[in-house]
Amino acid sequence: RDLIMEDLKQLKKLAVDYMHPERPVVVEDPTLFGRNYFGRASADDQEQHSAERDLIMEDLKQLKKLAVDYMHPECPVLVEDPTLF
Repeated sequence: RDLIMEDLKQLKKLAVDYMHPERPVVVEDPTLFGRNYFGRASADDQEQHSAERDLIMEDLKQLKKLAVDYMHPECPVLVEDPTLF
């Protein structure tokens, strides 16, 4: 019974983490680390890629809108094309 309850706690934690990706990740193992590619001295100049960054940010805004629409089906659908009925 104790093993089943422990499994249920872990499954609940995974479900909460999946449904709330905005929550920070808690690292329990101090040997885990990641490399920061944006703050190193050998990184490319970020100003060169501003046009590409703008396109990526626009795509991200559209993806965020789709994700919000998917997660909240109760929100109304706005139709901008008058030919749709």
